[in-house]
Amino acid sequence: MKKNKTLVIDEKTPLLLIAGPMFMELFLNILLNNVDTMMLSHYSENAVGAVGNANQLMFLVIIMFNIIATATSVVVAQYLGAKQFDKMNMIYTLAVAFNFVIGVVLSAALVLSRFKLMNMLNVSKEMMPYAATYIAIVGSSMFLQACTNVMLQILRCNGYTKIGMYLSLIINVVNIIGNYSFLYGPLKFLNLGVAGVAISTVTSRTIAFVVAFVFFYRTGTGKISIRLLKPFPADFLLKMIKIGLPSAGENFSYSMYQMVLLSFVNTMGNDSVNARVYCNSIIAFAMVFSNASAMSTQIITGHLVGAGKEDAAYKRVFKTLGTSLPITFALALINWLICPFTLKFFTSSEVIISLAKKIMFVDIFIELGRCLNMTFVNSLKAAGAYIFPLIVGMITMWGLGATVGYGLGIVAGLGVAGVFAGTASDECIRGLIVMWYWYKKKWYGKNLVEKK
Repeated sequence: MKKNKTLVIDEKTPLLLIAGPMFMELFLNILLNNVDTMMLSHYSENAVGAVGNANQLMFLVIIMFNIIATATSVVVAQYLGAKQFDKMNMIYTLAVAFNFVIGVVLSAALVLSRFKLMNMLNVSKEMMPYAATYIAIVGSSMFLQACTNVMLQILRCNGYTKIGMYLSLIINVVNIIGNYSFLYGPLKFLNLGVAGVAISTVTSRTIAFVVAFVFFYRTGTGKISIRLLKPFPADFLLKMIKIGLPSAGENFSYSMYQMVLLSFVNTMGNDSVNARVYCNSIIAFAMVFSNASAMSTQIITGHLVGAGKEDAAYKRVFKTLGTSLPITFALALINWLICPFTLKFFTSSEVIISLAKKIMFVDIFIELGRCLNMTFVNSLKAAGAYIFPLIVGMITMWGLGATVGYGLGIVAGLGVAGVFAGTASDECIRGLIVMWYWYKKKWYGKNLVEKK
């Protein structure tokens, strides 16, 4: 099949050409999570906190999938930038096959160990049954998410940035219809509750998985065949793991760090847990633009570095920051100002709303630091400098985020807002450090592609 004309990615590529579809994709994902939370909040407050705890555990598994997904993004972008197309189908097959196998193993491990993991998180006895049910159903299908993540990275790097947006739209529609049907609509008589919400999630992810693969073949992007792995490219797999492991290690550490913070919050009572869940739903809107900008800049940086245009990559990243930082600040500020109204979509509890208002103020500082982090860390990974972000992240997350969060939240008695203040200290200091590393050009010469 003849390959469709794809987007040419170089130093002249407008940021919004790539970031626009990604913004819509992330926005739709956030909408999905918010609709889930709103529907569950009217069903049961305990169900909200339970699903929030369950998602924290499943995010930990997704990070393991991203070892290869992240490496795929970096390798594909650099090889395409260098115009070395002969290895692309082998890379695609290797990435999908590896993530499928890992996905099946980790899905089974998550389901079998769910009760032990929830006890480690101090999940309350009221929330435990809901969380266990949700993990049993959604967790068993996590391998689908593993394969879909890789396919999206491949398609984005090939210029098909809108596919993620379309998938998010499909997922949202299917999920909303399913949630409504099980909680309030024609399937309410089954009394499945959280199990129904989980079934909707699995159904939507299955459809996304199928659509991504069909799109891959219909556009002629490449092909996936086990024959391409004979002889097995062990050296190349190790190379991809070497690239993806530090990034996944950083994300794994971040997720463990978030789980520790969540365990702090779980000891503060169900109101604090629910305030955190509701705030995270609203906070996502503040970070969506900076996240989309960072993801697109990563793709552009990978292509430029692969083509040997490091100076162009250097300037491009600072240009992105000049756009994303003020917009992120404005969104976080607006979020705080209107949160007394937006929180009422989720709950009528004045106690929860009072706690959430303090969190939303602290989040202004979190978003500024997070914008710096996402912009420079993603770009460093795309350039092949994947070790430094891991080292800095480990130091600031545990040395600042966890210790300051515990000190302010529990020791000083500031509650959940104090825990978020710890996160603000981590994000801001780490963001400044990685910006300095990029500014000093210490990532030059770390290109992954062997020049012909």
